[in-house]
Amino acid sequence: MKLTFLGTGTSQGIPVIGSTHPVCLSKNPKDKRLRVSVLISWGNYNFVIDCGPDFRQQMLTNEVTKLDGILFTHEHADHTAGIDDIRPFFFRQGDIPIYAHQRVVDNLKKRFDYIFSDINRYPGAPAVKVNVVEKGIPFSLGDLQAHPIEAFHNRLQVFGYRIGGVAYLTDVKSIEDKEIEKIKGIKVLCVNALRKEPHHSHFNLEEALSFVEKVQPQTAYFTHISHHMGFHDEVENSLPEHVHLAYDNLTVNL
Repeated sequence: MKLTFLGTGTSQGIPVIGSTHPVCLSKNPKDKRLRVSVLISWGNYNFVIDCGPDFRQQMLTNEVTKLDGILFTHEHADHTAGIDDIRPFFFRQGDIPIYAHQRVVDNLKKRFDYIFSDINRYPGAPAVKVNVVEKGIPFSLGDLQAHPIEAFHNRLQVFGYRIGGVAYLTDVKSIEDKEIEKIKGIKVLCVNALRKEPHHSHFNLEEALSFVEKVQPQTAYFTHISHHMGFHDEVENSLPEHVHLAYDNLTVNL
């Protein structure tokens, strides 16, 4: 199994448009972050978790030519706004499977009605095969099982996913102990760490490190990172040996 971090930034990405913050002006490519998303590949399967506004660029950069499905964590634009760019995959493969909470599916139907509607379908519109994800119910992805992990983004319910030896959670502020039990001792944990200062709907660095202590993964990677976190290399060097800041196009082989 291979994990590719397609994007590791926040909803604005880094650099932020018009910002003169030192991190936004950094020349280090690890300080340049597209909107958050990850590609999980094994055998002949490619599954993406979330497809934000940078989805097209991420697919081209990583030379992805086949997509077996998209898992959505929640409905916010930085996680969903790239769904129209599944068109090349749709033209080659047919309907693209998506996996999401019913609330997220309903939201996508409102915002991207032309993708979901069978009435007067525009000839160039993509189409999807909807798979509703429910709390506590695993589902098949290729020849593996995916396990939804429920958390909360302030008061908004979000799903993380455990697939094989990987657990991926983003936009998490709180999570119940019984959900943490589902990922304890995982090989690779990916979780959001927005910045050092507290935030109302995201783990900050201290909270993310505390979460790693609870889960006890072999290795942890932080994602959904703001420019307010600081320079990549400086923060990376301050972390425990088994904890890392992810960066765009980082690949991890399990």
